[in-house]
Amino acid sequence: MNEPAFESAVDLAAAIKAGRISSVELLDYYLERVRRLNPGLNAIVQTCEHEAKTFAKKADEKLARGEIWGPLHGVPITIKDTLEVVGMPCTSGAPALKDHMPKKNAEAVQAYINAGAIVFGKTNVPLYGGDLQSFNKVYGQTNNPWNLERPPGGSSGGAAAALSAGLCALEIGSDIGGSIRIPAHFCGIYGHKPSYGIIPQKGHIPPPPNIFTGEHGISIDIMVVGPLARSIDDISLAMDLLVAPEPAEMRAWRIELPETRKKSLKELKIGLWLDDPVCPVDTSVGDVIQDAVDRLSRKGARIENRRPEVDFKESHDCFLSLLAAVMGTGTPDKYFNKWLEEIKDLSENDQSYLARHLRGATQLHRDWSLRNIERLKIRQKWADFFKEFDVLICPPTPLPAITHDHRYFYDRTITVNGRQREYNDLIAWAGLVGVAHLPSTVMPVGFSPEGLPVGMQVVGPYLEDRTPIQAAKLFSEILGGFTPPE
Repeated sequence: MNEPAFESAVDLAAAIKAGRISSVELLDYYLERVRRLNPGLNAIVQTCEHEAKTFAKKADEKLARGEIWGPLHGVPITIKDTLEVVGMPCTSGAPALKDHMPKKNAEAVQAYINAGAIVFGKTNVPLYGGDLQSFNKVYGQTNNPWNLERPPGGSSGGAAAALSAGLCALEIGSDIGGSIRIPAHFCGIYGHKPSYGIIPQKGHIPPPPNIFTGEHGISIDIMVVGPLARSIDDISLAMDLLVAPEPAEMRAWRIELPETRKKSLKELKIGLWLDDPVCPVDTSVGDVIQDAVDRLSRKGARIENRRPEVDFKESHDCFLSLLAAVMGTGTPDKYFNKWLEEIKDLSENDQSYLARHLRGATQLHRDWSLRNIERLKIRQKWADFFKEFDVLICPPTPLPAITHDHRYFYDRTITVNGRQREYNDLIAWAGLVGVAHLPSTVMPVGFSPEGLPVGMQVVGPYLEDRTPIQAAKLFSEILGGFTPPE
């Protein structure tokens, strides 16, 4: 077979089943690459070689008897370190959890295992998954395979870096402010943010572990769990495996996603939202996406410069307020009480990200309910748009991979088209989609002038995840797909 490192999980599973490579051989191959390449990346921060080899050997023995566990039979994978895996610590990047050993796999992880995948490692994240760079005091800093001076994104940064560098076959991430989509964009791979509520969150940290040990759990607002991969076919397969109700709902509820709206490029009706004065997009990203759009148009794609009747500023304010409420819920009392004092001194005219965070994190439930009503109105505007259009193309974030910056979060800045902007602008385009609970597939479409990967966000209607995934597949046939870093 070809170089296994960068093959899709689908093709690797087929190679194992056809006897072209064994599960043990493939696992040893990936482990050798991890030993050789991971020290410069620090993408994979924990491994369980002995247990993984035991399962790989068993997978080969089962296959020899004609038994197949599932569509990922014997395929070695890694898992983001915010998702619990039995046999390895799950720290979520927090020193307080460095010794936390889960007693059960996260629901999404178990779905991969039930399909025959073999988990051999955990990938790095920021503290409690709360940053767009992946560094923490437990495992240190993860670097981008395309440029070690830059992060792979966050919070699924280790996952994206491991996939891009050919250190694993498939991953699972989570996304509340772009944590799947921005790492996919930074590292030149595929990532899918599912519609909210269709993949179980149970076994994800946060919330803290061991609050609920039975079938019930906490579903965090806006946050989703979803796949990252080098291939759009892997994304499609992963969604087939992962989509399910939360455990407490499984006795009565089933989720059956609709088929894709359109199967050919020329059938699709595509909207376009490439820039906005509220969050300007740097030309290093915008020009690459525009070039991709032009190439699609030349192949017959029906693309119009149309967008939903959503005000970016209003939507972004709503997103930040609801996101801050999530963050405030998990904040220890000593910090929360400090915030309550700090907001008393805030000027009404202070619209910095820090001020908006403090207001949102300490808001009254009445205020949250009013924000939620705003969100429902925003969701309806998107729904109205998708009555005419099948998908919308927009940027995942204003910039390609930034340089490492470990300063205090609200002291960080970025530069967009030569002008200084606040760091949190990086999540604005992701939040535009996330607050509306919409599915979004990020796909690689080219490279910035500095040679950094650029991704494109393909947004679809709520619960119609198959439509943006199919659109990304059709687009990839013209634009190309994943390219390995040198």
